[in-house]
Formats: sequence, C-alpha cells, structure tokens
Amino acid sequence: MIVKKVTVSTEFGGRTLSLSSGDLAKQASAAVTVQYGETVAFVATQTGPSRPGTDFFPLTVDYRERLAAAGKFAGGYQKREGRPTTKEILTCRLTDRPIRPLFPKGFRDEVQVMTNVLACDGENNPDVLSINGASAALRISGMPFKGPIAAVRIGLVEDELVLMPTVQQMEESTLDLIVAGSSKSILMIEGFANQLPEKEMGDAIMFAHDFIKQLCQLQEDLAKELGIDPPEIPEPEVNPFLEKLEPSFEKLKAAKATRMKQERGEAVAAVKEELVGQFFPDEAEETEDGLTKAQFGDAFYQLTARAVRELILSGTRLDGRAPDELRDVHCEVGRLPRVHGSAVFTRGETQSMATITLGTTRDQQRNDGLFGEFSDRFMLHYYFPSFSVGECRPIRGPGRREIGHGCLAERSVAPVIPAEDKFPYTIRVISDILESNGSSSMASVCSATLGLMDAGVTIKQPVAGISIGIVDEGDKWTLLTDIMGDEDHFGDMDFKVAGTGRGVTGIQLDLKNEGISEEIIRATLDQALKARKELLKNMLGAIRRPREQVSEHAPKLLQTSINPEKIGLLIGPGGKTIRAIQEESGATIDIAEDGVVTISAANGSSADAALARIEALTEDIQPGRIYTGKVTSIKDFGAFIEIAPGKDGLCHISELSDGFVKNVNDVCKVGDVLEVKVIAVDDQNRVKLSRKAVLAEQGGGDDEDVEFEDDDE
Repeated sequence: MIVKKVTVSTEFGGRTLSLSSGDLAKQASAAVTVQYGETVAFVATQTGPSRPGTDFFPLTVDYRERLAAAGKFAGGYQKREGRPTTKEILTCRLTDRPIRPLFPKGFRDEVQVMTNVLACDGENNPDVLSINGASAALRISGMPFKGPIAAVRIGLVEDELVLMPTVQQMEESTLDLIVAGSSKSILMIEGFANQLPEKEMGDAIMFAHDFIKQLCQLQEDLAKELGIDPPEIPEPEVNPFLEKLEPSFEKLKAAKATRMKQERGEAVAAVKEELVGQFFPDEAEETEDGLTKAQFGDAFYQLTARAVRELILSGTRLDGRAPDELRDVHCEVGRLPRVHGSAVFTRGETQSMATITLGTTRDQQRNDGLFGEFSDRFMLHYYFPSFSVGECRPIRGPGRREIGHGCLAERSVAPVIPAEDKFPYTIRVISDILESNGSSSMASVCSATLGLMDAGVTIKQPVAGISIGIVDEGDKWTLLTDIMGDEDHFGDMDFKVAGTGRGVTGIQLDLKNEGISEEIIRATLDQALKARKELLKNMLGAIRRPREQVSEHAPKLLQTSINPEKIGLLIGPGGKTIRAIQEESGATIDIAEDGVVTISAANGSSADAALARIEALTEDIQPGRIYTGKVTSIKDFGAFIEIAPGKDGLCHISELSDGFVKNVNDVCKVGDVLEVKVIAVDDQNRVKLSRKAVLAEQGGGDDEDVEFEDDDE
C-alpha cells in the first residue's frame, strides 16, 4: 500500500499539470489526483477476481461531473445528479478506448476506473484529464497494464495549432482534436474540424504526439517517486485445443471466404458444429483428455481470427473486394411521406434510414453542465435495433454505443449546417440502422446529408464518411476500405473519417493493438479521401443540391432583428402586446436577448401578418412613409393620430384636407382610421403628419356629399 503523498508536475500549454497520489482512497488499487490550472479530476482504479465463465475483459469506466465542482446547483427539482449526461458518457468512452488494448490477451480480472471531477475553473476541460489520470492510476496499481499512455487536446486558432486550448479558445477554434497514445505510437483519435485538409489533420495529430511523450514521462516519474516498478506482463497461455483444431484450419478459412454475411455465418457454424460433434460426442462436457467446451470455444475463435487475417494479408478480402474498394452503394431520397425530409443510404449490407424534422427555437435541446447552459439547434440521434444484425434482444433505451455513434455522426455533419440567421430552423435527424455489417455511424453521416438536402436545409457542402481498417503483423500491414463486421472484429483498427470534398469534419480511431505509426495514419487519411470522393459522387447522383423550399409540412419560419431596447415594447405590459399579435395572426413569436425575433406558423400568411405587425411596432418612424393610424384625440389646432402602438403624431388642422378646414371635427372624430404621411420628425422625436399629402398623391380631395331628389317631388 502507498503510504506517502507524492506530487509531480510539469509546465504544459502555459499552465501547470500535476499528478499526485498517496493520500486519498488508500484502499483502492490506486488513486491519482490530476490538476490542470484550477480544474481537478480524481481517478481511482480497482481490480477484483473474474466472475466464473467470463470470456471477455470486464473493464468498466465511469466519469462524472458534479456541478458542485463549478459552484453550481443542478437545475429542476432534483438537486442530486442522476443518470450520466451525454458529455459524461462520451468521456467514459474516450477514457476506455486507449487503455483497453493495453491489457494482455486472456486477462479476465474485473477492472474499474472511476473519475470524479472535483473542481472546475471554467477554463480547462476535465475530459482529457480523465484519460491521463486513468493511465497514471493503472500504472501504479500493479495490474498488468502496458502503459503509460497520455492524451492531449489540440485546437486551431487563427491557423495556429494550440496545445490544451481553454474553453474560451475553443469557441474560436476550427479544430477540436483529442489524441491519446504511448511514447511510441498513437492509440486513439477523436476529432472534429471545419473541413480541414488531410495533410493538416495529419500534422495536428503528430503535433499532439510530441506532447503525449512528455505526459507519459511524467507518469513514469510519479511511479518512480512512489517506488513502483513496471508490472510484469504474463505471457498468454497457449490453448491446448489449438493443436487439435489445426487440421480443420483450411476448411474454416474456406468458409470465411464465403461472400455474403449470412452465408458466411452459416458456413462457419457448420464447421464448428462438425468439430463439436467430433470432440464432444453425445453432448459430453469434456474431451477424453479433460479439455473443456470453454477451451474449445476460445481456440475456435483464435483459429477464426487467424483465418481472416491470413486471407486479408494474402490479398483476399472476405467478400472478394480489393483493399481500397467500396461495396455497392445505393442512395434514395424522399422515401417517406409527411416527414420534412428522408433518405435511405445503403452500402453493402449496411443501411441507414434518415428522417429529418424541422422545428422552431422552442424545440432546441437545452443542456446544463460545468461550463454553463447551452442549447443545441442541430441534433442527430442514432438507433441500432437488434434486427439490424439478425439478432433478438430486449428493447431498452439508448446505450453508450448508440450515444457515441450518434454524437460522432452529429459532430461530423455539424460544420456544414447553415448559420441560424440564414436558416432559423431547429433540425433533428434520426438515423435508424436497418442493416449493419460495418461502419453504421459513417452510413448515418451519408444518410443524414441526403436527408438534409431532401428537407431543403441549405448545407454548405455534402458530407460523407467511411471506415478504414487494418490487419497489422508488424512487418506487413494492409489497409481495408469500407470494413465489414468480421474485418472490424478480427482486424486491428477501425479508423472512421468523415468530411466534404474540401476536408475532414470528423475523425475517430479505435485500435485493438498497441498503436499505429505516422505512416499508417497518413496512408489511412489518403485512402479515406479517395473513398469519400467516390461516395459523394454516388450521393450527388441521388440529389444534386438542397431543395429550394422546405417541406409544405414544416413550420414556416421568418426572422427579423429589432433594437434590443424595444423588446419591452414588443412584449408589452404583462405580455399583452405579444399575446395580441400571436392571437390575431395565429403565429408563435420567440424573442432572443440580442433582438432577433423568430416567427413560426403553420402557413406563410400567418407568419407574414405577424412580421408586418412587429415591424410596424418596432421600427423607427420614417419621414415620407404613409401609415394607417387611428385618431386618439382632437384639439382646436389638429388631431393626434396613433400610427403604431404607443406612437402618435400631430396632424395640424391645415394638413387635414386640401381645402379650408374651420373645425377639426368636420373632418374626423376620435376613433376614425385615416391614412397619413409623415412629413417630419423633429429633434425631440415629435412626429408631424399630413392627410393632405396623402390625398394629393391619390389624385383627389374629399368626396362632396350629393343629395338625391325625392321621387315624389
């Protein structure tokens, strides 16, 4: 047990990053406090014996942001945090992905990594600290962890790469890139950019790796100060069943070379069933020499993986494609009636249906977190039902994978969504995965783009996404475009790249090995670009550009800007004025603090009527313009006429008619509606009106009363 507190620190990105351990959570396997600026994350890790029958590595990562860390109460009635937020779930995944491959194959002990954000200074995001703290805790825990690894965030502000940008700098950044790796290679990438060219994205990744090495060394310094040597990594045990299954290897290899997914599964199942009957006759639980069915299952899996990898390295993909070849692509738009936009994107045996909904500002998703409240006007929700892979499972709420894939697709498409002042709608995309055999998240990017164009959303550029895999045997590796499920499962990499014809918008790397080199990263980006261009060509064949009009079933939205000082005038006392406009026009009106007014209605005429009322109420009185007003009071020298709510002017008796007027009441009375022209606005904002000028423009004066003769006379 660690009995002394040790702290190590380094200057990093203009602030101090420190790691400390030894004084908190002493009963845990290990605990580390990470501080950067005044943001503090506490990470504890714990291990325990494996549960009987576990055939996978049971690693659990949890990350929580308590609002107390920022001196805040949770909103609503519940003041205690509940289920994890989307940000917390995404950070769990960010932390899990680079550490999972660094445990030895066959390791089955329970491992938990838990991060609590203890303090947040409003400048430094704690998500990257979780990755560094998890690695440091695992390094000093005594577990067989092949670390350390480290992670950094990179921004791009005014064409300059920025290490560990603050939250304020990220508001101006055109790149949000998180890279994790060891001192030798890259292990995980998650990044989003505004159409960043491939070369510049590669440069940013390698820029990050230089600083990753510095943080890896800091973790080694912590372990050295604590007197903890690197853990011993046990050699994986050789399964004795492998030798018995070797004669069936070529038959299994041939089964795996079957082209279609279902046929391939049936062929492999037939080989397995034959072997089970051979080694376990009459449903025996063990072989004659005491080997178990669990050992058989593990050996069969290893043999299957070897078959797939040998096929790929020999130049034969499971479905017969070339390494850089896409599967067949089919695109269709306008598939569904009534919805505001729809599309179906099919790539091989992966299929996504996108449904688009357009709404008003009231439909935005409101969020609260450590860095304050914010709203999302663009959302992409991803659904992955079990039937899409031919399985039957309980139907539950979205899991971490669905949330992660949806956010990846959402942030990959977000850079091309038009600004709110150009397209004021709130936009929701649903991606329903109807079939899945490789990279459904990138299929969601493609279907979302098609659906948005079908809905009339004026996106800046179309976006497509593709996943590149690899089989890497050290001295020999092969990149695979558009990987299928088996190539992902038995391969070493799932490198997703989304973007336009101009550059990358989203990038995500997951690995099963211990890292990849700069050469592989740059080759992957180039191969993904080639595939992306081919995908975009197919997609634009279905719909060339966004439709000129939104769906007739979508709400009609108009926007105008008013002087923020006039917001109170538009709202009126107790909301009286705005309610009256909404009731009379049938439209809904939303007012932002900066004076942007959004009008939504079921039809265009209602929206136009509301806009006209708002503009008449809030605009400045313009000399030379004709207004329709109501007489509010009569004086000997003229009439006061209200030409807009709360705004009136004087029409002098000499301006009431083109003839002589002896008495104002001879021309008008209180409540009469008259057309008048603004002839002047003086320095004190007093308005002078003229009815005579309007009559002159209309080409006539007052109608004279005509008396008809009585028929009896």
